[in-house]
Parts: sequence; C-alpha cells; structure tokens
Amino acid sequence: MSGTIAIRFELNGRDCSAAVPPNRILVDLLREDFALTGTKVACDQAVCGACTVLIDGVPTASCATFAWQADGRRVVTIEGLARDGRLDPIQEAFKAKSAFQCGYCTPGMILLAKALLDREPNPSRATIQEWLQANICRCTGYQMIVEAIEDAARLRKEMPR
Repeated sequence: MSGTIAIRFELNGRDCSAAVPPNRILVDLLREDFALTGTKVACDQAVCGACTVLIDGVPTASCATFAWQADGRRVVTIEGLARDGRLDPIQEAFKAKSAFQCGYCTPGMILLAKALLDREPNPSRATIQEWLQANICRCTGYQMIVEAIEDAARLRKEMPR
C-alpha cells in the first residue's frame, strides 16, 4: 500500500493531526508517533484488552482499529485521565486498593472502568464483573479491581461538579 491519509482528531483533549498509511493501526500511532506508551500491545487480536482506548467514550481495541478511523473522533488514552496533576478518581481507587500487580493490563482496565462509570455511575458488582470480561488480567484475580471500581463510583459521587 502506498500513500497516506491525513487525519485530525482530539487526543487526550488536544487537537492532533497525522499522515498515516491506510494499514497503520491506532496503537502504533499512539505509541510510536505520540509516545503514549500506556496503551499496551499484547495479543494483537482484540481479545485481551491491554490496548483499550476510548473513542468517543466507547472502549475500543486500538490493536484492531486503523489509525484513520480516529479521524474526527475523540480519543482518550490512560495518559489523558489525570487533570492538573491529579489522578482521576478511578486511578486513585486502583492505587488505594492495589488493584494491579504487574500493571500491564491496568491502563485498559481503568479506561474500561471509566467508560462503565460514565454510562452507569452506580453499577452493581455483577455489572462490573461483566464489563471486566473484556480485559484479561493474569495476576490479580480481579477482586481488588472490582473493589477499586466500586470505590471509584463512590469517589465520583463525592466530587464537586
């Protein structure tokens, strides 16, 4: 394939542009061109969740998304959650609950939790567990992750708007 496609999109709240080959995948654009290495590459088949980003608020496997598909969209990576030097309540809850071990899956888990809590501010434990099926963690056993998401829901309610 030859040639490039010019794209413009919002990345973590900032306007960005890039010229990408038609076969370039989003995870490579994020990691290599924008140095956003929190988005991980693992299975390359959109089944593990390590490469999860939010596109217009929807959890998306960036390893199975062409970069040109971000054109005109809003993309959020783990690096885009903290504001003014303060972690997002979900990040704070994961930290407080030690809801990670190796940390490889953590960015995808946190972004998945953000999408869930944005849609459903007070999810049941069963709903949290159902959503977590989209991300594979080989280390934690999920209990601390579920508890962190429950705590994050409470923290978000207490935050001033």
